[in-house]
Amino acid sequence: MADGRESGGAGAGERVAAPGGQVATPGEEVVALYDPGDERGRVTGAAPRSRVRALNLPHAATGVLLRDGRGGVFVHRRTTTKDVNPGAHDCLAGGVVAAGEDPLDAARRELAEELGVRARALRPVLRRWYRDDATHCLAHVYEAWWDGTALALQASEVAAGWWEPAQRLRERLADPSWPFVPDSRALLAAWPSWWLDTGPSRRLDAGTS
Repeated sequence: MADGRESGGAGAGERVAAPGGQVATPGEEVVALYDPGDERGRVTGAAPRSRVRALNLPHAATGVLLRDGRGGVFVHRRTTTKDVNPGAHDCLAGGVVAAGEDPLDAARRELAEELGVRARALRPVLRRWYRDDATHCLAHVYEAWWDGTALALQASEVAAGWWEPAQRLRERLADPSWPFVPDSRALLAAWPSWWLDTGPSRRLDAGTS
């Protein structure tokens, strides 16, 4: 997961003021800030992405585990230009929640941007706070099922990607030396059945968050 989105929002030459008077540089994303004492996700303001990173401010992020319906999950390697965990492996497509954005909408957007998958039906599976020296976020984790259309990997975010049997990925994650995004590793540990594909529910509501 690791808060993937790099930029977006302001046009060339613009300086955008986030709520609270903080100014984003041209092209910089403005990120929603969250109350770290609220598990449900209360928004407290917004700040430019650079300030969120520099001060490790509490925000929200999304991650989507994409399944192929045959026991495989999509794994990717992050580009070496990423601002957090460059070059590490991950199995959650996602990023930060922008100011004024709903987490479910952010999850759909990130899945489309990073992998080219436009899935409306996302199943929410986990919401919890995560913090380390690089990120402090309320993680919203979802799962989705691939419809068989060709994937389109975002060159600025994804260096390589492939389908990995979930059981094989589970074994690889047992090796702490394998370079894997730490927040995604922790989130999977908090979701004990992540490697089991039960299939999309007939009752799944595409608007559920």
